[in-house]
Amino acid sequence: MRTIIQILLVIVAIGLTYLIYQGIQHPIDFEKTKTDRYDVTIQRLKDIRKAQLAYKDVYGRFTGDWDTLIHFVEYDSVRNVRKVGELTDSMIEAGLTERKALRMGLIIRDTIKNSVKESLFESSFNPKDLKYVPLSDTVAEFMLGSNVITTGSGIKVPVFEAKAHNNVILRGLDRQYVINLNEQSRLNEKYPGLKVGSLTETVNNAGNWE
Repeated sequence: MRTIIQILLVIVAIGLTYLIYQGIQHPIDFEKTKTDRYDVTIQRLKDIRKAQLAYKDVYGRFTGDWDTLIHFVEYDSVRNVRKVGELTDSMIEAGLTERKALRMGLIIRDTIKNSVKESLFESSFNPKDLKYVPLSDTVAEFMLGSNVITTGSGIKVPVFEAKAHNNVILRGLDRQYVINLNEQSRLNEKYPGLKVGSLTETVNNAGNWE
């Protein structure tokens, strides 16, 4: 009888030890996985921002359409100015402006077109990946939108927003931890996930992780 009781006590002790370990380790594992998923998602949002800023440089606005943005990165071009030579002090003293120096061939300013994809991304980059949340166990698209905000002084400012909810980024992880994280964001009046830009305010195209 004593032996059976001792065995039972050992089993209970092992069980309690396991529960304590799980109680400590589980939150650590969740936080590590969350950080890993956030890191790759943030990098993709930075790529989206890079593409949107280039699109605005060319067309004067942002786009809220994935097909348009992807086509732009894949097939469009951006203009870059090639500069050869600068105005020297002696040129300035002689009364030369940059325009005159250009006409005289003393300096060169050429506008050249470069592929958006080659200018902004590595050769292996696939523009079609832009719209997808970059997680191996999740097939989901970022929500994308664009808008024009009128400031208090009457200035119209083009804006865009791309975002993914925690329920998407952290799909498959401990549901209660995700709920708690979303609730914390709600209480702090923050978006429960990751996003870049805003459709309702001018945030200088910043991400909510910055």
